[in-house]
Amino acid sequence: MITDILIKILQIFLIKSILVISHELGHFVFAKLFKIRVKEFQVFLSPWILPFKIKRGHTEYIFGWLPIGGHVLMLGRIIKETDTGIEPFEFDSKPAIPKLLIILGGALVNFLSALFIYIFVIFYWGDEYLPTENVKYGIMTDSIGNSIGLENGDKIITVNNKNIEKFSEIIPEILLSDKKTIQIERNGIKKELIVPDSTATNIIKNRYPFIQARIPFVVGGLTMKSVARKAGIKEGDKIVALNGCKVRFLDEFKDKLSNYINEEIIITVDRDGKELDITIVVPKEGLRRMAPLLKLNEFYEFRKINYSFFQAIPTGILKGYNEISDFFYSLKLLISPKTYSYIRIGTYFTMFNYLLSNWNRYDFLMITAFLSVIAAIFNVIPFRHTDGEQASFLLCEFFLGRSPTYRLKRQDLVINLVIISSFLLYVYYDVIITYL
Repeated sequence: MITDILIKILQIFLIKSILVISHELGHFVFAKLFKIRVKEFQVFLSPWILPFKIKRGHTEYIFGWLPIGGHVLMLGRIIKETDTGIEPFEFDSKPAIPKLLIILGGALVNFLSALFIYIFVIFYWGDEYLPTENVKYGIMTDSIGNSIGLENGDKIITVNNKNIEKFSEIIPEILLSDKKTIQIERNGIKKELIVPDSTATNIIKNRYPFIQARIPFVVGGLTMKSVARKAGIKEGDKIVALNGCKVRFLDEFKDKLSNYINEEIIITVDRDGKELDITIVVPKEGLRRMAPLLKLNEFYEFRKINYSFFQAIPTGILKGYNEISDFFYSLKLLISPKTYSYIRIGTYFTMFNYLLSNWNRYDFLMITAFLSVIAAIFNVIPFRHTDGEQASFLLCEFFLGRSPTYRLKRQDLVINLVIISSFLLYVYYDVIITYL
C-alpha cells in the first residue's frame, strides 16, 4: 500500500516537473530569441530550504525542489536596470507580436511537448485497440447501465447511429454528444436505448466504466490469505460452474456468489482441460481476494496499427487536436446544470486517483501529454494573472496601436473577479443547497 502511494507521488512529481520546466523554458527561449535580457529564470518553489542558484551572464538561474510554479523575470516587464529610458534589450522595447510570442511561449511549448509525446508514443508503441465489432461476448454493465436499459451480454452496434471503431471510445462518445442513444443487439434482436442527460452525472462520478467488455472468469491473482487459495484454486483456473450451475462469465459468477455468503459452495474449475470441484466456505466479504484476469487481449482479438516515424507525425498532431476538441466539448458537461459534472473538479487529488499504482511508461506519458494540453489551454484563457490576460492586453496594443489604459486594466480586473466568483458560486451551488 505504501509503495503504491509512493509510486503515485513520484509520478505526480515528475509530471508537474515536466509541465513547469517546459512552460518556463517556452518564455525563456522566446525572450532570448528576441534578445531580451532575462534577470531571473526560476523553476519550482523552495519552501523551508534555500534554492540552488547559479549566475551565467546577466541571468541568475534558480532551482527549487517543489514542482509548483516558476517565473522568467525580464528587464522592462516588471523591473528596469536603468532610468535612461527604454533600452533595446528590455521587454517594452519590442513590438506587440514578439511580446505576444514571449508571453504565449510557455503555453506553446506545453502544447508542442504534448505533440512530441504523442508522436513518440505512436511511433514506439503504435496504436493497439479493441475493435467494437470484436467484442463477441457483449458487455458487462452495472446499475448505471441497467437504469438506461442495458443488460450484461448486450452487443453495442452503434452510438448515436455512428459506428465506433474503438471500444474504449464508446463512453466518451456517449458523454460528449448532444443526442445520446445506444443501438444494441440482444439475443439477435436490435434495440435502441436513449441515455438521459442526467445519467452523465453518474457516469462521471462512477469510479469504474459502466460499460466493459464481458470476459470469462479466469483467476488472475490470489492473495496469501485468500480462502480460495487455501481451498486449492490456482492462478489460471477457469471457473465454469458454481454449485453445479454453469457460469461462463465473470458477471454471472458474481451475481450467483452473492446468494451464498457464509455458506459452503462447490466451485468447478477448468484446469489444463480437466474439470475439478473445489469446496469453499464463502466469507462475509465474498471472494474479493481472488482477482479475475483482466487482460482483454487474452479473450479478444486486438487490432494494432504500426507507424513509421513520418507517419506518426501527422497522427500525433491529430491526437493533440482531438484532445483540444474533446476538452472544449467537455466544457459543456462542466457548465451544464443537467449533468452537474463540476462536482468532479479536483487538482492533485483527482490526478492521484487516475494515476496507476504500478509504473507504466505508456500510461505515464499519455497522462503527461494530456495534462500538457490542458495546461496550454488554461494558460491562454484570459483570466487574472495568467499568460492569457497579458496576451489579451498585447492584442489590444496590436490592434489599437497603443497599450491598454489603466482604466481598461481595472475594468478587466473587475470582469475577471465577476466571472471567477460567478463560476465558483455556480460550482458550489449544489453543495450549498444540499448542506444548508
